[in-house]
Amino acid sequence: MAIENKSLKRKIIHAGGWQVAKRVAKSVPYVGTVMAIGLVGYDIKRKGVLKGIANAGLDAIPFVGLGKNAIEFFTGDLLPDKDPNDQKK
Repeated sequence: MAIENKSLKRKIIHAGGWQVAKRVAKSVPYVGTVMAIGLVGYDIKRKGVLKGIANAGLDAIPFVGLGKNAIEFFTGDLLPDKDPNDQKK
Protein backbone atom coordinates (compact mmCIF):
# COMPACT_ATOMS: atom_id res chain seq x y z
CA MET A 1 0.00 0.00 0.00
CA ALA A 2 1.26 3.43 -0.88
CA ILE A 3 0.96 6.04 1.82
CA GLU A 4 0.26 9.49 0.49
CA ASN A 5 1.96 12.28 2.39
CA LYS A 6 0.40 15.62 1.64
CA SER A 7 2.52 18.68 2.06
CA LEU A 8 1.38 21.50 4.29
CA LYS A 9 0.83 23.72 1.24
CA ARG A 10 -1.46 21.14 -0.38
CA LYS A 11 -3.44 20.71 2.84
CA ILE A 12 -3.97 24.47 3.11
CA ILE A 13 -5.10 24.70 -0.51
CA HIS A 14 -7.48 21.77 -0.04
CA ALA A 15 -9.04 23.26 3.11
CA GLY A 16 -9.25 26.71 1.54
CA GLY A 17 -10.99 25.29 -1.52
CA TRP A 18 -13.71 23.79 0.66
CA GLN A 19 -14.20 27.10 2.46
CA VAL A 20 -14.59 28.96 -0.83
CA ALA A 21 -17.02 26.32 -2.14
CA LYS A 22 -19.15 26.61 1.00
CA ARG A 23 -19.31 30.40 0.76
CA VAL A 24 -20.25 30.30 -2.92
CA ALA A 25 -22.97 27.71 -2.26
CA LYS A 26 -24.45 29.87 0.49
CA SER A 27 -24.58 32.95 -1.75
CA VAL A 28 -26.35 31.30 -4.71
CA PRO A 29 -29.93 32.06 -3.53
CA TYR A 30 -29.08 35.72 -2.99
CA VAL A 31 -27.50 36.09 -6.41
CA GLY A 32 -30.67 34.71 -7.99
CA THR A 33 -32.78 37.16 -6.01
CA VAL A 34 -30.66 40.10 -7.15
CA MET A 35 -30.94 38.96 -10.77
CA ALA A 36 -34.73 38.60 -10.50
CA ILE A 37 -35.05 42.10 -9.04
CA GLY A 38 -32.86 43.46 -11.82
CA LEU A 39 -35.14 41.94 -14.45
CA VAL A 40 -38.41 43.37 -13.09
CA GLY A 41 -38.58 46.00 -15.84
CA TYR A 42 -38.16 43.38 -18.55
CA ASP A 43 -40.92 41.22 -17.01
CA ILE A 44 -43.27 44.20 -16.79
CA LYS A 45 -42.61 45.09 -20.42
CA ARG A 46 -43.31 41.52 -21.58
CA LYS A 47 -46.20 40.56 -19.29
CA GLY A 48 -47.84 43.78 -18.14
CA VAL A 49 -47.66 45.44 -14.72
CA LEU A 50 -49.50 42.94 -12.51
CA LYS A 51 -48.27 39.74 -14.15
CA GLY A 52 -44.74 41.14 -14.47
CA ILE A 53 -44.52 42.06 -10.79
CA ALA A 54 -46.01 38.69 -9.78
CA ASN A 55 -43.56 36.82 -12.01
CA ALA A 56 -40.55 38.76 -10.72
CA GLY A 57 -41.75 38.40 -7.13
CA LEU A 58 -41.98 34.63 -7.42
CA ASP A 59 -38.56 34.49 -9.07
CA ALA A 60 -37.04 36.61 -6.28
CA ILE A 61 -38.01 34.18 -3.50
CA PRO A 62 -34.97 31.87 -3.26
CA PHE A 63 -36.34 28.32 -3.50
CA VAL A 64 -39.80 29.18 -4.82
CA GLY A 65 -38.20 30.80 -7.87
CA LEU A 66 -36.11 27.69 -8.47
CA GLY A 67 -39.21 25.50 -8.38
CA LYS A 68 -41.18 27.88 -10.61
CA ASN A 69 -38.42 28.00 -13.19
CA ALA A 70 -38.03 24.21 -13.14
CA ILE A 71 -41.77 23.81 -13.83
CA GLU A 72 -41.67 26.47 -16.56
CA PHE A 73 -38.76 24.66 -18.22
CA PHE A 74 -41.06 21.73 -18.99
CA THR A 75 -44.48 23.39 -19.30
CA GLY A 76 -43.88 26.95 -20.54
CA ASP A 77 -44.75 30.22 -18.82
CA LEU A 78 -47.13 30.04 -15.88
CA LEU A 79 -47.99 33.70 -16.42
CA PRO A 80 -48.27 34.20 -20.19
CA ASP A 81 -46.88 37.22 -22.02
CA LYS A 82 -49.05 40.03 -23.33
CA ASP A 83 -50.35 39.93 -26.86
CA PRO A 84 -47.41 40.96 -29.12
CA ASN A 85 -49.65 43.47 -30.90
CA ASP A 86 -50.20 45.34 -27.60
CA GLN A 87 -46.49 45.62 -26.75
CA LYS A 88 -44.89 48.96 -27.51
CA LYS A 89 -41.26 49.22 -28.54
